[in-house]
Amino acid sequence: MTEAQFAVFRATAEEGYARQIADSGATSWQDAQDKAAADYARLLPDGLATAEHHLWHAYDGETSVGVLWLHIAPKATGSEAYVYDIAVDEGLRRSGYGRAIMRAAEEECRGRGVVSIGLNVFAQNTAARRLYEQEGYELTSLQMRKRLT
Repeated sequence: MTEAQFAVFRATAEEGYARQIADSGATSWQDAQDKAAADYARLLPDGLATAEHHLWHAYDGETSVGVLWLHIAPKATGSEAYVYDIAVDEGLRRSGYGRAIMRAAEEECRGRGVVSIGLNVFAQNTAARRLYEQEGYELTSLQMRKRLT
């Protein structure tokens, strides 16, 4: 990912993250925006140069089809990766690109000696949940809420 691509990614990904937070019902739109901005500032303080964070654009030939953001860090049991973001451009979704990006991430991680990959998915994102389950990701925690009003 280039610096110019990162600037676009940061703005659109942060807004998308805020939208998912708000859509989950966890908080107001303003609070979701504030949380997203704070999370991105904390996680990527040096932008593309942030240690242990890797951001890529995915291409099909010359056409950019999506992005991937991985954090890879050493742990006691071996290096672990965390997918902070995977996104396929809106007009190209449901075309196999998400699966291809996930598989490319796995190959990159294997090449780096990573022993596991984790991620978070919001409950309302059923298409992503289905993809991750098909790719062998297992449920590791579950948060629930009951609305009283």
